[in-house]
Amino acid sequence: MSEELTTHTVGIIMNGVTGRMGTNQHLLRSILPIMEQGGVKISEDEVIMPDPVLVGRNPVKLQKLSDRTGIEAWTTDLDAVLEDERYSLYFDAQRTDLRFKSVKKAVAAGKHIYCEKPTALTTEEAVRLHHIAEEGGVKHGVVQDKLWLPGLVRLKQLREEGFFGEILSVKADFGYWVFEGDTVSPQRPSWNYRKEDGGGIILDMFCHWRYVLDNLFGEVKSVSCLGTTHIGRRYEDDGTPYEATADDAAYAIFELEGGVVAQFNSSWTTRVRRDDLVTFQVDGTRGSAVAGLRDVWIQPGSATPKPVWNPDVESDHDFHKDWMQMPDQQDFDNAFKVQWELFLRHVVKDEPFRWNLLEAAKGVQLAEIGYEASEKRAWIDVPSLK
Repeated sequence: MSEELTTHTVGIIMNGVTGRMGTNQHLLRSILPIMEQGGVKISEDEVIMPDPVLVGRNPVKLQKLSDRTGIEAWTTDLDAVLEDERYSLYFDAQRTDLRFKSVKKAVAAGKHIYCEKPTALTTEEAVRLHHIAEEGGVKHGVVQDKLWLPGLVRLKQLREEGFFGEILSVKADFGYWVFEGDTVSPQRPSWNYRKEDGGGIILDMFCHWRYVLDNLFGEVKSVSCLGTTHIGRRYEDDGTPYEATADDAAYAIFELEGGVVAQFNSSWTTRVRRDDLVTFQVDGTRGSAVAGLRDVWIQPGSATPKPVWNPDVESDHDFHKDWMQMPDQQDFDNAFKVQWELFLRHVVKDEPFRWNLLEAAKGVQLAEIGYEASEKRAWIDVPSLK
């Protein structure tokens, strides 16, 4: 005789869900698949089932998204839905400059918090948000999706197995050409290129780089950075030109705990000639690895070639063939979905979840220090946050 299934229903206020990230990664590739698979399975007789309400400012977009997904509950009235006891969790994927006020309001309403990053425009506000959530007694987490990308999961596996020996350096190359919008439509929204609206690649990407570096290679101790706006004029979707006031490229060096040096280039003004939109190369005393979003290529010390520098002689050596691709040893789910499931387990079962609003504040701090280092043309130390 089978036991009755226990279902923990978690009402989720999904604010900003009509945006690119909110729609694609969080709704279509995370919450909907969780619902379609029958919830987050805790045991043979216990599951967690999301119950989302879609929230945004545009009723036309919300209705279209409702029709597309079959999720009937939607509203433009955030205050009203925050008062609804059916919803215990607030998720925020709005523009960065709107997040602090909304999350603070959700904490005051007693909602648990899960949100995109950056969590605020300044470190002070990001730390305050952490303290507000702690004082409010709610559970809180931030999206740090890249930790569950297959490529980075495999790098972590190599590190834990001792493949690299002593890690010496990390190099990352991220970016692609984002069209200006005059002849070809842009792939990113215009607010990304207006500093006054919370745009800028340093604020966007350094929040990612902080948790990647801290979790995989060592805590960031100091930063040298040059941020710049290569393209100063871009176009709205309707062809209206606007001034790009935010940085669209950043060239940074991070000094990590243990003496590891990390060099990260981030750009929306570069054309891709590499294995993926982002690649990470890790060099160690015993071996090296290059990771994209999914695949990883390795070269142990015993299989490292011995090149000789001679620019006067044409070389026919194919250095790419000196690397071996790691085989598939496990199945990988969508990185955003994986972290959503972990946070839902944290909310319902109180399982550990260390990617909280203080970790989010560290990302904002690194971005803020990156801007300072760029303005001063100096190395800036990264103090600890509490």
